[in-house]
Amino acid sequence: MGRTIGIGIQSFEKLVTNHCFYIDKTDFIREWWENQDEVTLITRPRRFGKTLNMNMLERFLSVEYQGQGEVFEGLSIWKEKKYQELQGTCPVIFLSFADVKADTFALAREKICMIIQKLYSRYDFLPDSGILKEDEIRFFRKIFSEMTDSVASCALRELSCCLSRYYGKKVIILLDEYDTPLQEAWVYGYWQEMAEFVRSLFHSTFKTNPYLDRAVMTGITRVSKESIFSDLNNLEVVTTTSEKYETCFGFTEGEVWTALEECGLYEERQDVKDWYDGFVFGRSRDIYNPWSIINYLDKGRLSTYWANTSSNRLVDKLIREGSAEIKSDMELLLKGEDIHRELDEQMVFDQLDEDENAIWSLLLASGYLKAEGHVLDRNTGEELYQLALTNKEVRILFRKMIRKWFSGSKTVYNGFIKALLHDDRKSMNVYINKVALSTFSYFDSGRRPSEDMEPERFYHGFVLGLTVELSDRYVITSNRESGFGRYDVMLEPRKKEDDAVILEFKVRDPKEEKSLEDTAREALAQIRRQNYEAALEDRGISPERIRKYGFAFEGKEVLIL
Repeated sequence: MGRTIGIGIQSFEKLVTNHCFYIDKTDFIREWWENQDEVTLITRPRRFGKTLNMNMLERFLSVEYQGQGEVFEGLSIWKEKKYQELQGTCPVIFLSFADVKADTFALAREKICMIIQKLYSRYDFLPDSGILKEDEIRFFRKIFSEMTDSVASCALRELSCCLSRYYGKKVIILLDEYDTPLQEAWVYGYWQEMAEFVRSLFHSTFKTNPYLDRAVMTGITRVSKESIFSDLNNLEVVTTTSEKYETCFGFTEGEVWTALEECGLYEERQDVKDWYDGFVFGRSRDIYNPWSIINYLDKGRLSTYWANTSSNRLVDKLIREGSAEIKSDMELLLKGEDIHRELDEQMVFDQLDEDENAIWSLLLASGYLKAEGHVLDRNTGEELYQLALTNKEVRILFRKMIRKWFSGSKTVYNGFIKALLHDDRKSMNVYINKVALSTFSYFDSGRRPSEDMEPERFYHGFVLGLTVELSDRYVITSNRESGFGRYDVMLEPRKKEDDAVILEFKVRDPKEEKSLEDTAREALAQIRRQNYEAALEDRGISPERIRKYGFAFEGKEVLIL
């Protein structure tokens, strides 16, 4: 009989004392303590045990739990006498920015200030302890009145000072989900204000804080040093490519196999691997995301558990509003192919609109992509990473995301698909114009929308939609090398009774074509000139079973011949 599966428990003590399913990760405490890094930033995808490990670290070290080490008995960290003696001996400041989600800077700042106030409330005994000076007592009170930027930026350092004097030891600071407010700031357009606010707070807390012993920060991304960590030269950054703590977050394959056996699900291990394996941390491959595994152990059925724990708003925005090349790369990834891109693990959010490699770096850090390997171009010095979708769960996530792009015109879009399958050109024209009218701007609504780019963004998004909706019935290929104005799509049927389809997209050039109809005819002529059907005929498809369509674009108007 397996242990009780507790879903969503982020309290280490509650998990262990209630004898819920738990994979021992207390070696993280030992490894981190012995590394002796002053400030450590650890990045991992969401739902990978960051909050639980931080709670575990606080529960182990904090003086608030002095003499209460029995919760660790039987676990790895309790095997050594020196760690038993370390338990409960350190003043610890623990806070989380996980809930700092807001659509304005003012609201986000208010939430951070409320977190600081709540933290100070835990230590409301300090002003009456007799150890604080008058100016420190006045500062303490300012926290609960109107908190200016200068007060907020110094708040954690001043609290460190008070606690250090009270306990006679320097403090340990634990900050969970440090980058949540920064991601929100980028999505909602107040990045600069938030970056300045956080930079000042972090500088005071982690750089100029003489009362700090050590600190740990966790998050999904490694925000660039220039953005918020300027002058923080005591920072040890541990990303998904680092070897430190590589098995401390997430489940190894051996741990998953043991858990499946405990729950009587061992025979399903290959399906579990296909759905939830694929994460790579440092040298450790075959890392599984804990959230999906725990939910699978509890429910005994495969589903997109990890993918459904977030709105995936940032990822959706980046791909939907991204360039044609980004959408074309997504086509390849959805078909199970790899792409090769240069990455920079330091995220510069204000460059996401300009630097496409930053988008792939974000997707890798967030767990949507895995790095299968990398090669160094000896001529250019560029290090190219071989990237693929992480697993089946992520592939399903992206399919759902792309379907959602057309949700506002779902009936119309489905009407177009049906008309295409039945070779109903009249209905195809009616439906495609309705789809284009409702989704053109949706694909080009970033910070710098471009009227010239709308047709290109639309039809690349449109082809992604075709890839998702028809991949079970057709092998869909596209010619990205032809570029804008010559983007052809082939639908090769998987069943003999279906026709093959060739689509050619062309934007009207008023200097060359008098009308949209001329543009559509030129698209059809191009199919014939380039002899695109030859590849299909070579695969045994007869010419009469190959349908050809020319798509002509002008603004938001589309004509199909």
